[in-house]
Amino acid sequence: MKTQKPKLAVFPKGFMDDIVSGDMSLLDWIELAGTLNVDGLELYPMFLSSNEESYLQIVKKKAEQNNLKIPMMCTSPDFTHPDSRFRESEINKMKSMIDVMSFLGPAEFRSCRILSGQNRPELNQEEGVLWAVECIKELLPYAEEKKVHLVIENHYKDGYWDYPEFAQDKRTFIEIIKQIYSPYFGVNFDPSNALIAGEDPIDFLKEINDKVLTLHASDRYLIEGYTLDDLKNEQKYRGYSEALAHGVIGQGLNNYDRIFSILQKNKFLNWISIEDGVNGMKDLEKSVAFLNEKMKEYFK
Repeated sequence: MKTQKPKLAVFPKGFMDDIVSGDMSLLDWIELAGTLNVDGLELYPMFLSSNEESYLQIVKKKAEQNNLKIPMMCTSPDFTHPDSRFRESEINKMKSMIDVMSFLGPAEFRSCRILSGQNRPELNQEEGVLWAVECIKELLPYAEEKKVHLVIENHYKDGYWDYPEFAQDKRTFIEIIKQIYSPYFGVNFDPSNALIAGEDPIDFLKEINDKVLTLHASDRYLIEGYTLDDLKNEQKYRGYSEALAHGVIGQGLNNYDRIFSILQKNKFLNWISIEDGVNGMKDLEKSVAFLNEKMKEYFK
């Protein structure tokens, strides 16, 4: 009997800017990812040169040639913008990405990551929750039709946004997800982002574990001289925090034994996407090895 365990994808965190700028082609990244002991890829919309099927077929074929599936798309809709026309535009862009994943993704499971939106200084809490919930609910029938899961992440901040994620804290995050019900809606949990929000990742995961469909695996390290309290004070500023560093998974602030124990009890068998490689392929290879060992240990 074949052992059932989660499947491992990889996101090119260390090559993201190069792929977006065109200095590294997506096809070259897929070839490089094929040298890793993983099952699939997580992509980002700006990696794609086109949404046309002729181009997507090239991407899909390249992945298949490297024995990789494409189950996850790291989309970042901004649903908390005060202009309703902007929000509607974000919904339409998400529908385009749902179409992309309907084509690229494996039939058994495919997902688009979603966010609530940017936490702009003038944003009202009640309005932010309302707009995020409205937009996600408007998208869900289309996602259901295309059989693509929408997974909301407890994110810190999209790398190309001005402001951090609105639903970064546990209270706001849960306030949003408790209002949305669909077999095609769930959570993409990122324990590192819980740390950044000043939350306990384990407590956070325990409260939402029945809704977790995918996981972002990374580890964070505080740059010497910074504390987690410094991160909270940085929320009012634009730009990505300089207090944080990515590193090898299993050697940072996250307790992956406790995380995997909770996933195991909840019979989690979907995709875990690795966000690493900022310091090069050697670190990424170590992270892949660490997570494969943990899956062998907890999913026997």
